[in-house]
Amino acid sequence: MDPKTIVTNQKAWYLEGHTKSYDFRKDQLKRLKKMLNIYEEPILKALKFDLNKSEYEAYAAEIAFLKSEIDHQLKSLKAWMAPKKVKAPLTHTGSKNFVQKEPYGTVLVIAPWNYPIQLAIAPVIGAVAAGNTVIIKPSELTPTVSWVIKKMIEQFFDPKFIAVIEGDKEVTQELLDQPLDYIFFTGSVPVGKIIMEKASKRLIPVTLELGGKSPTIVNRDAPIDLAAKRIVWGKFTNAGQTCIAPDYLLVHHEVKSKLIHAMKKYMTEFYGPRPLENPDYVKIVNDSHFERVSSYLENGTVVAGGGLDQKKRMIEPTILDQVTWSDQVMQDEIFGPILPILTFDQLDEVIDQVNSRPKPLALYYFGDDEHDQQQIIDRISFGGGCINDTLYHILNPHLPFGGVGESGIGSYHGQSSFDTFTHEKSMTKQTTKFDQNFRYPGSALSLKIIKKVLG
Repeated sequence: MDPKTIVTNQKAWYLEGHTKSYDFRKDQLKRLKKMLNIYEEPILKALKFDLNKSEYEAYAAEIAFLKSEIDHQLKSLKAWMAPKKVKAPLTHTGSKNFVQKEPYGTVLVIAPWNYPIQLAIAPVIGAVAAGNTVIIKPSELTPTVSWVIKKMIEQFFDPKFIAVIEGDKEVTQELLDQPLDYIFFTGSVPVGKIIMEKASKRLIPVTLELGGKSPTIVNRDAPIDLAAKRIVWGKFTNAGQTCIAPDYLLVHHEVKSKLIHAMKKYMTEFYGPRPLENPDYVKIVNDSHFERVSSYLENGTVVAGGGLDQKKRMIEPTILDQVTWSDQVMQDEIFGPILPILTFDQLDEVIDQVNSRPKPLALYYFGDDEHDQQQIIDRISFGGGCINDTLYHILNPHLPFGGVGESGIGSYHGQSSFDTFTHEKSMTKQTTKFDQNFRYPGSALSLKIIKKVLG
């Protein structure tokens, strides 16, 4: 079925009111969870085939995350759906005022390849909870996962409610030409700009979950061994192909050597002395990305890792030292298992350096001084992050996840997912038992009353 027909059918079905009730939304969320349970093995196999993800990493980062998100939506959905009463000024005496929670209608979710199950289905959970119909466009760079997504959605849902459309960028362009009610995109900054430009022609609201160069700052009072462990975990999970992975390190010069030594230890502990022979080490998604990421090895000096296997499309977890801001590795979002290191003397210079560049999606700070921690939080704009950890903020469903500036627009997860796909319709229900004549023209007292009541 072509994109135009699917959008037409979904919009017509939505207008019939099928998605509006709490019971319908609750049942569909439960159906999503049942789908994930039944298709767990095919999902794991597809992630292994396309990205070489281990069962542990695939289940923890993709399936378990989605199940937790569904449970959170089910627990609070009724309360989120309820109209919200608001106060009224004296001018509205006798009226009832409330915010009605209303779905947007037909939503397009464009998913990336790095977490191809999680980032395709997580927005769908929010869109379904909010009462929308959904079209999913999986990434063509993970074709096996894309096939599984299409297969399981077609088995569990009517295409008038949830549909999957596979294809390349031409298919995406065709979808963007349709009269959609909302677009949710996860991917790169350059493509995000194209999505926003296309959406603007129809004034379609968007959420853009993008990326950028997310810094990790390690001050001299940081717990170095623990910092190294959490940085290595956050950076090299999924072979660095994570939008909120630490992109580069800014390390106080007094602790740099100690930090590098500790990171080497955990790189070996997590991935073995020969990561390219580790059967569970994730591969780079395709040849062009492999060539792009491996080209960064020409910058700076390799102090750990650096090994390549072009046939397997694997790059060892790598640390680059002697890197400068002008190197290519510091111009692009790396999105791979290469971690460049720069040093600093004073925290103020770090703040200035980060603020002089596009606002990052994430930021991680390691150091125990609470004044310094607050300086980072108050003086640098970024999407979200952690103090003395990496990635962990994304696992809290009570925290909205999203970017700022070039790293994205809008947020989701937990209630933020429901809110993202919900229009808040403002309503005044006026009394007919009496009328306040001061608002009408012709009354001698009207102006005096308005000045007194409204200022």
